[in-house]
Amino acid sequence: MSTTRRQFLATTATVTTAATVPYFGWQKKTLADESQSKNDRVSIGLIGAGGMGLGNLRTAAQWIDVVAIADPDAKRLSAANSSLSGGKASEHADYRAILDRKDIDVLHIATPDHWHTKPLVEAMLAGKDVYCEKPLTLTIDEGELIRKVQKETGRVVQVGTQQRSQFNLFVKAIAMVADGRVGKIKKVTAAIGAGPTCDPLPVVEPPTELDWDRWLGPAPAVDYRYLQKTSGGKKGRPNTNCHYEFRWWYEFSGGKLTDWGAHHVDIAVWALEQAGQVGQLGGPMKIGGEATHPVPFKNGMPVERDRYNTATAFLLTATYPGDVELVIRHDTDNGVLIEGDKGRIFVNRRKLVGAPVEALADDPLPEDAIANVYKNLPMEADGRKAHWATFLNCVKTRKEPISDVHSHMRALNVCHLAGISARLGR
Repeated sequence: MSTTRRQFLATTATVTTAATVPYFGWQKKTLADESQSKNDRVSIGLIGAGGMGLGNLRTAAQWIDVVAIADPDAKRLSAANSSLSGGKASEHADYRAILDRKDIDVLHIATPDHWHTKPLVEAMLAGKDVYCEKPLTLTIDEGELIRKVQKETGRVVQVGTQQRSQFNLFVKAIAMVADGRVGKIKKVTAAIGAGPTCDPLPVVEPPTELDWDRWLGPAPAVDYRYLQKTSGGKKGRPNTNCHYEFRWWYEFSGGKLTDWGAHHVDIAVWALEQAGQVGQLGGPMKIGGEATHPVPFKNGMPVERDRYNTATAFLLTATYPGDVELVIRHDTDNGVLIEGDKGRIFVNRRKLVGAPVEALADDPLPEDAIANVYKNLPMEADGRKAHWATFLNCVKTRKEPISDVHSHMRALNVCHLAGISARLGR
């Protein structure tokens, strides 16, 4: 049974709506053509004016116009407007003011994790295509809602896991797996680094420019905490439970397990799928291991509220059919190690190494190998810029992007389950 967008806004229940395919006046040019006319450019509304939002839209600047920005921090809002549009974009404390605007083609959601699902669902119901930062959700249930609404609305939604557009590193590694270069996979390890700790943080008044209640939104009502760090008389990044540091609080995030797991576990699951060892409906049979937290826990919840509470160290294993293991750990070189019965390869954002990689000199991959695992989508630029180019092309063509919500949630749910195991200690 379908419900209306108005009903969703009132109840935040699962919703459906009819979708229409928008028309943008783009000519038949590649997105890499910087000489686009005004009518070729995409009008974007930004929700969340922190570092990721600014960095992403600067990367895509040659193709877009930023016409509206929403953020509950007035200082960040003003700075983002100046940087991205020369002060021309409209500014809003409440993102809902821009959802229905007819002059906005696409929304970019770059909020803290706990603020992803609600605006994303509302944006899809408002007929908007969306580029949403990773990790897409805070919970497994949120992912089910997003998948349902995306299927029913047909909106183009891409997740900001830009490793899926690093062609000479991660995409090449996946192409090697798909071409059988490592053989049958026995084990994949996602090494994502340790989480940070901090001293107890005092409760203080939020800065005047920050609407703390609005920033909290659907999260639990907690006090604002802040402690300025100094080193050698110089100020460093503060310890707080707001802005960038939201990552280290379970109230707003899953810690390293979802922050970096959204990248490397995504590559690990993509490899298993391309090897034909995990289907699109398949998941791990069990997950368990060990994790260390900086505060005590009871029934999966932190009992001390004055410092970072997400896992700092972990060794967690997801076991798939056929005794294939996906290991998530903090204590080895950041990257993804894929081990098969024909060899193993290691890939991260700097290198792709291993005997099967060296063998490519004499036995290269088929010419279409990388294109095939990239869904035969246009491959322009590389990394984050390519990720944006692909997304904007998919908005035009209505094709499924390389980092769609369904593939992303298959990997992210592994991270969520690993986090639950870590918090419960089993």
